[in-house]
Amino acid sequence: MEKIIITEPTFIPLKPNDKGLIGIASVVYNNSLSLNCISVYSRPNGDLRLVFPIKVLPNSKEINVYYPINKETYEAIRKAIVDKYLEITVSIADS
Repeated sequence: MEKIIITEPTFIPLKPNDKGLIGIASVVYNNSLSLNCISVYSRPNGDLRLVFPIKVLPNSKEINVYYPINKETYEAIRKAIVDKYLEITVSIADS
């Protein structure tokens, strides 16, 4: 399996809502694909969960725009986003 390289993580904080949405993130996958509009949710135990974009068709059917097809890829993306989230929240807390 090819080594997974996740770079250029971004995290845009949002005002948390009742469903746990705390921000929107993006990353670059293997220096060749930009993955944008990743929703970041806070779980009750404090862990972060990623939700990848969907498209709602006129007939109300939902289709995935993109998503990781294995746990290793999901975890690599999640780690990069969590690291960026922690970097931002620590810098906000320190100021």
